[in-house]
Amino acid sequence: MGGSITDVAGVLVGHEDDLGRGSGITVLLFPKGAAGAADIRGEAAGTRQMDSLLRPHPARRVHGLVLAGGSAFGLDAAAGVMRFLEEKGIGFPTPAGVVPIVPTAVVYDLGFGDPTFRPTPEMAYAAAEKASTGLPARGSVGAGAGATVGKIFGLDRAMKGGFGTASERGGEAIVGACAVVNAFGDVFDSASGQWLAGARTVDGKDRAGTEEAFLGGYAREPFSPENTTLCVIATPDDLSREELVGVARMSHGAMFRSIRPVHTPMDGDIVVALSTGASGRKGNPMQVAVLAGLALERAIADAVRSATGAHGLPSARDMHRRDKQ
Repeated sequence: MGGSITDVAGVLVGHEDDLGRGSGITVLLFPKGAAGAADIRGEAAGTRQMDSLLRPHPARRVHGLVLAGGSAFGLDAAAGVMRFLEEKGIGFPTPAGVVPIVPTAVVYDLGFGDPTFRPTPEMAYAAAEKASTGLPARGSVGAGAGATVGKIFGLDRAMKGGFGTASERGGEAIVGACAVVNAFGDVFDSASGQWLAGARTVDGKDRAGTEEAFLGGYAREPFSPENTTLCVIATPDDLSREELVGVARMSHGAMFRSIRPVHTPMDGDIVVALSTGASGRKGNPMQVAVLAGLALERAIADAVRSATGAHGLPSARDMHRRDKQ
C-alpha cells in the first residue's frame, strides 16, 4: 500500500503553487525520455501538445508533463518546463538543437480563490527545479491547489479535491500513478465503497449524492464546465506506444470505480500512460494495465483524503472528523 509514481525509475515530480490564491502546477520529468499515449474521455479537456500522445509522432518519446491550474491560461506554463529541459540539453534532437516534448493538460480552478491568478512559466520552471524522485507532497498542492469535487449544486456546496499518488507491485512489475482530482462527481473509496468527498447538503453537513440527484430527475442549465480529473500512470518496463494506448484506455476503469458520475460533458478527464524503459525488461501490457487501475484508484482516493479545506470548502478529513463527533 502507499507508494508514489516516483517509485518508477525515470520519473521525477515537482510542485509549485500559491495556496492563498488557489492554483498551481505539477511537473513530471523524464530525463531519459518516456514512450507515452493518452486517452481523453471527458468533453471539456484543455491541452497543449497532447497530439504527441494521441497518434504516432516523430519524436517517439516525451520529456516532461505539465499539469496546471488556471484553465486554458495555464497552458502557457509549459514554456517554463521547456526552457528548463532545453538548458539541461534534454529533448528531441534536431539540427538546430534539442526540442523538449512536454504535453500539458489543465484543470479549471478559476472559481476557487483568486480568479485573476494565472500559473506562469516561471512557476513551472520552479516546479521543474524542485522535481525529484522523492515522495511528492500530496493533497492541496501543485495542480491540486485549487481542485474541488462534487459541483452539481455549485461550488458553494462542493468539497476540496487535490493531488494524489500511489504505486502497485505484482511480481517484478511496478506501476505508479498520480491524479489531479477536480471532478464534477463524487469521489469514493473503490475498495470499501465509502463516500469520501463530493456534493453536500444545503446545510453543508452531509453528503447530498450527485448520482442520487440525477436519478431523482434533477436538472440545471447550464452546469458549469469547472471540472476535470488528470491521471498519469507509469511503468519502468518497456511497452510500445500501441500497448500504452490500451493501458491508458483500460486505466479509465479506475475513474469509473472511484468517481460518480465521471466523463461528463462538464469534465475533461484524461489518462496518460508512460513507459520509461528503465527496468530493461519487456513489459506485460495486461499486467501493467491491471496494476495501473489499482494504483490509480488509490491515487484518486489519496488526492481527496490528503486535501486541506480552504476558501470555505471542507476537505474529506474535515467532513469525516465531523461525522465522528
